[in-house]
Amino acid sequence: MLSLLGKMYTHFLQVLHLFIGLIIIFGLLQIIKLYRRKKELLKNFQSFLGPSSHWLYGHNREIHRGQELRKTLEWTEKYPYAYPRWFGGFVAVLVVNHPDYAKTVFGHGDPKAMTTYKFFLPWIGKGLLILDGPKWFQHRRLLTPGFHYDILKPYIALIADSTKVMLDKWEKMIDKDATKSLEMFEHVSLMTLESIMKCAFSYQSRGQTHRELDSYIKAVYDLTYLVSQRVRTMLYRLDLIYRWTAAGRSFLQACRVAHQHTDKVIEERKKSFRKEGELEKIKQKRYLDFLDILLCAKDENGVGLSDEDLRAEVDTFMFEGHDTTASGISWLLYAMAQNPEHQQRCREEIKDTLGDRDTIQWDDLGKIPYTTMCIKESLRLYPPVPAISRQLSKPITFCDGRSLPEGSLVAINIYCIHRNPRVWQDPEVFDPTRFSPEKSSQRHSHAFVPFAAGPRNCIGQQFAMNEMKVALAQILLRFEILPDSAKPPVPIPQVVLKSENGIHLLLKKLS
Repeated sequence: MLSLLGKMYTHFLQVLHLFIGLIIIFGLLQIIKLYRRKKELLKNFQSFLGPSSHWLYGHNREIHRGQELRKTLEWTEKYPYAYPRWFGGFVAVLVVNHPDYAKTVFGHGDPKAMTTYKFFLPWIGKGLLILDGPKWFQHRRLLTPGFHYDILKPYIALIADSTKVMLDKWEKMIDKDATKSLEMFEHVSLMTLESIMKCAFSYQSRGQTHRELDSYIKAVYDLTYLVSQRVRTMLYRLDLIYRWTAAGRSFLQACRVAHQHTDKVIEERKKSFRKEGELEKIKQKRYLDFLDILLCAKDENGVGLSDEDLRAEVDTFMFEGHDTTASGISWLLYAMAQNPEHQQRCREEIKDTLGDRDTIQWDDLGKIPYTTMCIKESLRLYPPVPAISRQLSKPITFCDGRSLPEGSLVAINIYCIHRNPRVWQDPEVFDPTRFSPEKSSQRHSHAFVPFAAGPRNCIGQQFAMNEMKVALAQILLRFEILPDSAKPPVPIPQVVLKSENGIHLLLKKLS
């Protein structure tokens, strides 16, 4: 018996030693792989000067939460065209700060999708934001009709109605306590979500108080925070580790909430299709919304979108259609509060255009040039998407002769391009006249890129601009916007540009 136990014990030790040996070999192979990767990256970026980095942590320890944008602006002054940014010791991205470099990247063949968003895959799937190659081109072509003039025109009344609901809520809130500031992002997000759902998905409004909308907005807020956290944390990049962390579990739970919301939207529309019968009846509607177009879309072979593709596009546009616009409007209101003289001039222009009406209409949008310039200046200072990334599908050579090989990662820092002192005079000053026709004609074509540029530019940029005009016009007709000096916002890049402590403003009802 003892002999048998001894043999079993010996066998166990042999297996254990073998297992440990395999782990050691695997670890050594990974170290060799990382060493080669590091060496390759150093070679790729050797012609680009940049801030010194730690061999293991990269630049992560130099960038603290709430100070990310300030730090990148410091680096932009030292390296006005581009510099390598190390996320840990073995992942590096070339950060672009200048329109000359941005133009080269935006016009670079068929670059792959935004690599920063690869961590979104469990959330928004492979929609237009993520896709590349022929499938991206197919989806872009199928979805472009959804943003035609005839489609966008009826949306203005829907957006105006959603804005009015928000303003009515604000009025009741300040009637109770006029000295208390309101946090803009929370209210504006609910309004923009309702707007995109009414416009793109024919949602029936329930007064911006429906719990389902609140839960979706919270899920998106959590997801954008968790994604930005994951990008900065080396261990979180490994799926096997991340899913077992508290952050990973929170991410998956938020994904489930977001997916439940979009799945319900799709299923309700499919039910209406079945009730109404043939799709031809849908096509005879006064106008098709975005979801109609998705469900009816066919390629040249008569093949429509798969269920997976449909869900990915709905997830993408539900997020992109409300969160980025909410950011744009919230920061625009902050800019108006900080610059009362421009706020008043916009108000007077809007009053002159609308006359006795209190609701803006489609034909009014082109008659408020100064307001439009103020919106663009706000988008310059506070771009809703502060940076986007690309993975090069082929080698690239920049205007000064420096180059990068295929597979390199490039981040176009829109926030820093818009504030680069070599591109903009007094870049921190709010000056809407930068966007006068005369000055715009003299500006670099890629100095102002809040909606990106090139073939992968934002497909919904006209919708976003229209919504910002409608919201601002109706807000300025009803309220004077004042800053809350006790709660200045702290800009942070969480996929979209948000504030660490919210955007708090005081509202004064106009008589």
